[in-house]
Amino acid sequence: MNIYADNAATTKMSRAAVEAMLPYMEDYYGNPSSLYSFGQRAREAVESARKSIAECIGADPRGIVFTSGGSEADNQAILSAAALGKKNGKTHIISDEIEHHAVLHTLKKLEREGFRVTYLPVHSDGVVRTEELEAAIREDTCLVTVMYANNEIGTLQPVREIGKICRERKILFHTDAVQAVGHLPIDVESEYIDMLSASAHKFHGPKGTGFLYARKGIRLTNLIEGGAQERGRRAGTENVPGIMGMAAALAESVRDMEENAKRAAALRDRLIKGLAAIPHSALNGDPIKRLPSNVSFCFEGIEGESLLLLLDDKGICASSGSACTSGSLDPSHVLLAIGRVHDVAHGSLRLTLGDDATEEQVDYIIQSVKDVVEYLRGFSPVWRDLCAGKAQFIL
Repeated sequence: MNIYADNAATTKMSRAAVEAMLPYMEDYYGNPSSLYSFGQRAREAVESARKSIAECIGADPRGIVFTSGGSEADNQAILSAAALGKKNGKTHIISDEIEHHAVLHTLKKLEREGFRVTYLPVHSDGVVRTEELEAAIREDTCLVTVMYANNEIGTLQPVREIGKICRERKILFHTDAVQAVGHLPIDVESEYIDMLSASAHKFHGPKGTGFLYARKGIRLTNLIEGGAQERGRRAGTENVPGIMGMAAALAESVRDMEENAKRAAALRDRLIKGLAAIPHSALNGDPIKRLPSNVSFCFEGIEGESLLLLLDDKGICASSGSACTSGSLDPSHVLLAIGRVHDVAHGSLRLTLGDDATEEQVDYIIQSVKDVVEYLRGFSPVWRDLCAGKAQFIL
C-alpha cells in the first residue's frame, strides 16, 4: 500500500487547477502587460482570478498581491510593516516562538537592523495566550505577526482575538495563513486581519505561486524592483498559468471545505487514538484546536529519521516536521517551544492526511508505526537504559 501523508509539505494538484492552467500555457500565453488584445486576454484572466481569491477570504480584490509563495508574502508583509513603523518611530514587533522560518528569519534580520522583537511563549498546547500578547504591547509596537495554524504540530491560534486587540491598539496584524487557507474558513474583515500570506501548493494549486493580502491603506515595501506590475507592488511578469491554477484550486477547496474538514477530522482522531496506544508516546499540540488533517507525535527512545526511512519502505510518506528544515539535524524549534526535551523531540513524526485518505489507510499507518517503533526500540541503547531503570522515562 502506498500512502502520501505529508500534505502539509505539499499537496497534489487538483484536476481543476491543471485544467485552469492549460489554456494560459498553450493558447492565451500573452504578456498581461501588453496593450494588444492577445495580452489583455491574459490581463482579464489575472483580474478574474484576483477577484475569485479575494472572495474566498472575504477581501477586497485590490488588496491581493500575487507572489511566488508564502515565504515571499511573509517577507513583504513584515518588512513593509517594519518600514512603516520605523517611519513613525516605532521599532517593536511581537511574534511567537513557533513561527515558520520565513517569519523568524525575517525578524532576525530586522533585529540586526535595530528592531526589538518579543517572542511570545506558546505553552505545552502550542497556543499563544492573548493576555500575554496584550501585556507585551508597548508604545512603540508597530506589528504583531502570529501564524494562523502551525505547519508542524497543526495548532490553531486565536486569530480573531489577536486581530481585535491589534485593531483597538492601532497596531498592524499579519498572519501567516499558509497552512490554513483552503482548509479553514477565513474572513479577513471579521477577523481583523491587516495582512495575510498564502501559498497555492498547500491547497492543491501549483508550486511557486502564492499571494499576500494587504488591507487598503497599507503601503507595501517592494522586494522586487523593475516594473509596474501588481500596481507597482511586485515587479515581474505575472505567472498567469500559476495564478489561474491557484484561483481554481482555492475556489474548489473552499467549496468542499466543510465536508473535507469533517471527514479529515474523523480520520485524524482515529489516527491519534491509534498512535496514542503506543507506550511512551505523546501527541504534540492541542488535541482539539488543530488542523483537521494534522497529527504530530513524539516517540521516546527512537530517532525520527530512522522512523521516516522505515515507514517509506512500507510505502508511507511522512515527515518529522517542516519540509523547509528537513535537512537539519537540529531538533524542531516548535517541539522545543512546547517543552519537548531534545532527545524526545528527535523522535517526532508528522502525518498530514489528504482529502482522499481512507480508514483502511489510517489503520495501515497505525500498524506500521507500531511495528517500526517496536523494531527501532529493539536495538536502541537509549531504550534499553530506560527499560532497565538507568534513565527516567519522560513520556
